[in-house]
Amino acid sequence: MKLSGSEYSIMASPDVVQGLHELEESSASQQDRPAGYKKLLDQILSSATTSPDFSANLGAFIDSILADNLGIVAARPLLSTAVDSIRSIPSLETQIQAGTTALRSLEPRIVSFEEQDAQLREMLADAYQSQEEYIEAAKVLQGIQLESSQRRVADDHKVNIWMRICRLYLEEDDTTSAESYLNRAKNLRHQISKPELTLAFQLSEARILDARRRFLDASQAYHSFSFSTILDEEERTRALSSAIVCAVLAPAGPQRARALAKLYKDERAPQVAEFGMLEKMFLDRLLTPEEVSRFSENLQPHQLAKTADGSTVLAKAVIEHNLLSVSRLYDNIGIDELASLLGLDADKAEGYAARMLEQGRITGSIDQIDRLIVFDGLESSADGGAPGQKKVVAGKGLRKWDSRVQGVAEELERVASMIQSQYPVLYSVDPRRVLTDS
Repeated sequence: MKLSGSEYSIMASPDVVQGLHELEESSASQQDRPAGYKKLLDQILSSATTSPDFSANLGAFIDSILADNLGIVAARPLLSTAVDSIRSIPSLETQIQAGTTALRSLEPRIVSFEEQDAQLREMLADAYQSQEEYIEAAKVLQGIQLESSQRRVADDHKVNIWMRICRLYLEEDDTTSAESYLNRAKNLRHQISKPELTLAFQLSEARILDARRRFLDASQAYHSFSFSTILDEEERTRALSSAIVCAVLAPAGPQRARALAKLYKDERAPQVAEFGMLEKMFLDRLLTPEEVSRFSENLQPHQLAKTADGSTVLAKAVIEHNLLSVSRLYDNIGIDELASLLGLDADKAEGYAARMLEQGRITGSIDQIDRLIVFDGLESSADGGAPGQKKVVAGKGLRKWDSRVQGVAEELERVASMIQSQYPVLYSVDPRRVLTDS
């Protein structure tokens, strides 16, 4: 229930009412009166956890200093002191109660006290966030006047508030509300001077892309975030892990192949738990149900959501990957045999193959009479090509040979890097000296 100023005075304790009355009727000068209010505020706050009238006492106090008998210039520092004092109360529940009371009292005269209102709202948001009431914290912050003629708000501070609201909504998986505040911050992105705000923007953008199942874009955003030098090693590794997960969940095709190659060549990749899945996908190896099950244990709920055909995002990504792997392993395959490899019935297997052929992610044709899928010696279309568009590559055998040579070279480079990291002394010795000694 919202109380008016007079109701606060009625419900306040007699000693507080008496103290306020004396201050209001006092003949003391404007310079001396704030000291009396400060003393009374300390008295009210000292009983914050014991007095049942604390909320009413605080409301009556704020109503009094906002009254016309105390000027705006004197009232503003008193309000700031009250906010700082409320913040120091140990009990979060009492902080929320006191802060809400103060906001209600400020509401009629918010134009004259926008700075103090903003301080109160940030304090309240801290208390709500500590209690994991993220939506309430976001709603409180939304009330801060950032575009005002009464005070100048720096661009960094605007972005900080918007990004905080964005992150609070993301904690409750409300990506729609989060994205609206991310878009506000995006307009001032190039004017941000604080590196931590830029990082907060990048991470929030990646999380929103991830939640909206734009996995390729999310993977790229997480990967870029993982290179930030102001993050600690654990956070960078976590971002790299998220980048790999999103790349695995992305639709199979040339774009994902490039994303997988970029992540596979990252020297930090072997340190994360998802590297086994990344390696198999990059090398176009078939994935087993056991491997998929282990990988799914660490996925977020939205990454396990069901798609329109009833399968999960992960299951669809694995089916498309295995189908792409089959197209690299075989020149042709029967629909029934393909269904067995994919763990689907024949109709679904044919449907997946037809869709990927139509979208240009694999090339070939389906012979429905002989129930056979024939894969061509052609590259699937990449960026800029229309769905189903193909370009000829001279010699399928030569293309496979090149691919295998590339794979061997990359494996050799990886082994050499592992030896160097494990036995750096071997690389510090002059090889000419070794040959001479031998």
